[in-house]
Amino acid sequence: MKALILAAGYGTRLEAVVKDFPKALVMVGKKTILDYLIDQIVDISAIDGVYLATNSKFYNHFKDWRETRPDVKIEILDDQTSSNEERLGAIGDLRLLIEHFNIQDDILVCASDTIVQPRLAPFIESFKNKSASWICVRRDPDEEDRKHRGIIAVDDEMRVISFEEKPEHPQSDLAAVPFYIYPKEVVPRVKEYLDADGIADAPGHFVAWLYQKEPVYAYNINGNVMDIGNPESLAKARKIYGHSS
Repeated sequence: MKALILAAGYGTRLEAVVKDFPKALVMVGKKTILDYLIDQIVDISAIDGVYLATNSKFYNHFKDWRETRPDVKIEILDDQTSSNEERLGAIGDLRLLIEHFNIQDDILVCASDTIVQPRLAPFIESFKNKSASWICVRRDPDEEDRKHRGIIAVDDEMRVISFEEKPEHPQSDLAAVPFYIYPKEVVPRVKEYLDADGIADAPGHFVAWLYQKEPVYAYNINGNVMDIGNPESLAKARKIYGHSS
């Protein structure tokens, strides 16, 4: 299995706190946001390759950061964009990683700006037990918050039966967490989706398309999940992890 990390965003909502610096490399506690993810990936024995997509603006930042992680080999790809207006979108960058590195294996797709306290390794075990596409979810009791997230409904076997991005009236309390597993047979469907004019922005759009064509299952990740997208969420994460500025 290969781990594909999407880190080509421009962090525009965090510019008031961190300007001209990649969100994934912002410090939270004693580590960068990305280090929390890499520590999880290192813990998963099934992963034998790590690939990260970023942009031209932040490419050198990630190259410098890679020198701090001699414990893991990470391939970094510049998607050749230089501004938020040029961005390829998460699924566009996913396709770029797949094609550039000729990936023909099962993949774990990861957002680079989310810290999860539970181990991700059991998520991989779910895939081993049922070889299909999987998405992480969590229970979100806050209805107003759910209106800003991808919301999933499942059947009794945790198979996805609906997926809505930022619904005005959420039909479920299961919110998407941006970690996905796709079997090698599904990987070519990323290109199929984009060639059919699929929305390239958020990775959840691909899931919303895919579950209508084949089984996709949801893994309920219990524990603290921090999506660090704005100054408020960054401050909250730093408070939890004892960050000292």
